Amino acid sequence: MLRRSIFKDVRLPAVAGQFYPDDPVELRDMVTTFISDAEQTGPTPKAIIAPHAGFIYSGPIAGTAFRQLAPLRGKISRVVIAGPTHYVPFRGIAVSSAKKFATPLGEVAVDEDAQSRILGMPGVTAFDMAHEREHSLETHLPFLQLALETFSIVPLVIGDADPAEIANVFDALWGGAETLFAISSDLSHYLSYAAAKKLDAATSRAIETLKPEDIGHDQACGRLPIQGLLICAKKHGLTARTLDQRSSGDTAGPKDRVVGYGAYVFA
Repeated sequence: MLRRSIFKDVRLPAVAGQFYPDDPVELRDMVTTFISDAEQTGPTPKAIIAPHAGFIYSGPIAGTAFRQLAPLRGKISRVVIAGPTHYVPFRGIAVSSAKKFATPLGEVAVDEDAQSRILGMPGVTAFDMAHEREHSLETHLPFLQLALETFSIVPLVIGDADPAEIANVFDALWGGAETLFAISSDLSHYLSYAAAKKLDAATSRAIETLKPEDIGHDQACGRLPIQGLLICAKKHGLTARTLDQRSSGDTAGPKDRVVGYGAYVFA
């Protein structure tokens, strides 16, 4: 049941002009540079993990993940985007009543058929309030819009949910070669540069070895969707690879209190 409706048809950008430029030309140039500066290596992914901070901080790391989608351009028709809630505490997994999500680069359609299939699953609810201000999904959209061609999305904001429940929902949406998963998460928050580097390296090892139980509460704000993905990746025989692991101290911030970022690919 819909708990609150704040959208008619389009979920408008909440953090354009804050996390990233609201001018479409400036935004296109910035994201294109982040993607083109990275290298495309290895097999094409079924899933990626990328950060969601302000683009001047996390954009270069995110670009490394989205660069891996180049061989999938024109082939991916659906992207399941899952990220943590930052503003509204709730239990479960929230879909949106919006038919489209907008960025300064245009609108992306929601796959309403796919959404309707998961709405009856345990923990899944239509809860627009969770999407209203949330940046974890929104910040991935410009990268996807420039990395891929026409695609629809299944936008999932993750609240207090069991990783097994999340994995079941991911499994229901798994599909085939037409479906990509994009998990949105930063890593450690507000540690010293050295402490963050050490803790983030441990998180990267947990991701690479598909061990969701080794990712603690303070290691990633998107810990729960990451854990759900790791469960699915193991079930489907995927392997994980770290593409980039840095922090705001490496990009545009001071080194005394940094936020960690990682880019990962699953194939």
